[in-house]
Amino acid sequence: MQGGMRMFKVIEGGRGQAVQMDDWSEEGHGPSKEDVRREAARRISESGYHLSRIREFATGVPMLASLKYLSLQIDFAAETLSRLDPIPEDFRSDGYWPAG
Repeated sequence: MQGGMRMFKVIEGGRGQAVQMDDWSEEGHGPSKEDVRREAARRISESGYHLSRIREFATGVPMLASLKYLSLQIDFAAETLSRLDPIPEDFRSDGYWPAG
């Protein structure tokens, strides 16, 4: 290639999802209730809640009360955030969510 022109190939890895999730910022629209619900689901999943629930079902050993409580707190935060108009663009910030 002469003239200093270079070809670059865009490799989509983890950014593909991040870009898709933030499409609203480029469209001039704020985040939606569905965006908030996805963030809540992500946080619940990362807490280990689902694995603990499966373990409880399979073994009969109750899940930790703190995990149940955290799940309720995350659900409450999501419900509260999704009622705001507009929903803050930084709604994924840890300041809006309970600490696990």
